Amino acid sequence: MLVYKLTAGQLTAVSPSQSFASTDQMHLCILDFSELVAVSAQLDIGSRLVEECISGNSCKFESHDGFDFITLSIPDAISGTVKPKRIGIYFRANLLVFASDRITYFADLVDATQTGDIQISSLSKFFHLFFDKLTYDDRDVLIAIEEEISGLEEEFIVAIKNDLVDYLITFRKRLLSLKQYYEQLFEISEAIEENENKLIDKKDLRYFKILTNRINRLFTNVLNLRDYGTQVREAYQAQLDINLNNVMKIFTVVTSIFLPLTLIVGWYGMNIMMPEFHWEYGYPFVIVLCIVVVTGTLLYFKKNKWF
Repeated sequence: MLVYKLTAGQLTAVSPSQSFASTDQMHLCILDFSELVAVSAQLDIGSRLVEECISGNSCKFESHDGFDFITLSIPDAISGTVKPKRIGIYFRANLLVFASDRITYFADLVDATQTGDIQISSLSKFFHLFFDKLTYDDRDVLIAIEEEISGLEEEFIVAIKNDLVDYLITFRKRLLSLKQYYEQLFEISEAIEENENKLIDKKDLRYFKILTNRINRLFTNVLNLRDYGTQVREAYQAQLDINLNNVMKIFTVVTSIFLPLTLIVGWYGMNIMMPEFHWEYGYPFVIVLCIVVVTGTLLYFKKNKWF
């Protein structure tokens, strides 16, 4: 459990008992989910909100009388091994609480403020810094996904891969989760801008407008990646169709070559007497006839570029 008191633009670590007993000073609390359950009553956080933090699987924003409540469920593609996968935020006057499965992520942010790199004038400023850090490098993740799709596109151009469709389906699932995530995060950012409980300073609201625009661009990039994946899949399917047509063309040419030969065999295979049967050169004649038919057919197909 990490508890800080905000005074004169500085975050100072304090004991939980000091922060919970004081209501006239601004405090920042960073907890894991088990600690949230233990101190929720002291922080006056309802049991329903605690349950939402722990077991919820979506991103949403709730504005209640006197406080805002936010839950974030971050996709694996974004969280990776650094960012939390589940975050609950409780924000009221003089108290900002983060509950997460990775509190070291917030500790790093606090360290940045204490080294003087970032000035914290209010809790709403730290509130914005969290969202700024959460989405700052997301574009790099999307670029990496785009490069993976591009790599698959180059692979199928060189050689048709039977498992390419499976890879593209996997990408579509990842992009679908990202689309839902950024769509919900965009709605949260817009709701924060409304500032119904007046928890965010007016000078800090402009930063949330910038954040909203960034999330909107990320959402648009995800949609573009989905379209790109669809184009790659369609191109791959078209290439499969072309290959299938080439195979069918070969079978058609072979069938067309052997069709007249089949006619000759059927003709001379009739159980009737033919003059050629008693002709000394009858057998060589049929052989030469077959060779001429095959050669003529191949030359005709080649001239018409059928193969």
